[in-house]
Amino acid sequence: MSSIKQNIEQVISQITSATEKCGRTTDSVQLLAVSKTKPIAEIDDAIAAGQRAFGENYVQEGVEKVQHFANHAQTEEIFWHFIGPIQSNKTRPIAEHFDWVHSVDRIKTARRLNEQRPSSMAPLNILLQVNTSGEESKSGVNINDLAALADEIATMPNLVLRGLMSIPQKADSYDSQYAAFKLLADAQQQLHIKYPQIDTLSMGMSGDMDAAIAAGSTIVRIGTAIFGARDYT
Repeated sequence: MSSIKQNIEQVISQITSATEKCGRTTDSVQLLAVSKTKPIAEIDDAIAAGQRAFGENYVQEGVEKVQHFANHAQTEEIFWHFIGPIQSNKTRPIAEHFDWVHSVDRIKTARRLNEQRPSSMAPLNILLQVNTSGEESKSGVNINDLAALADEIATMPNLVLRGLMSIPQKADSYDSQYAAFKLLADAQQQLHIKYPQIDTLSMGMSGDMDAAIAAGSTIVRIGTAIFGARDYT
């Protein structure tokens, strides 16, 4: 059994434990395998282990992987999520290749994605990245500006607003982690009243997954715990 398969099984076991503790079902939380910088062979191993959703941070690398697997037929569909920062000049390849985008925080970005999404493809699933900590150095829309941004995106025919994403300030205690995630969950619930299709919360990584799931996360983004440490050289 490959180490990647073992790692995925271990992460799923952790998700199961976390969901049981808060009275949720395991299938209410999706595992997103963050495959940035990882080679095709390792993604193949993850697919063989049953993983179907992958997250990429870098546009060119991500597009190459999407194209590779599109040209190598799988028994089941693979879903590709773009989770990195979005540069204005890189929106077209994102719009043309990915199924989900987690990091929209400006109306300009949303407009470009809407205009550049091919009509032959299903609408692009959009998550708004929220800066819950108020740190100036962090990406994300201010939580007070969420409603206005959601209202504009809701009018765009080639996008579907599905929910929210955050990368909260690092916190060591469970209570601090939970408080940050609960803030995002409460914001999602407010938007859901007006937009029932909003059903997704992308929050939680290896170090804070339990708190994120307790607060309502539906997607946890896990990379190193599946693929091992990254080499950025």
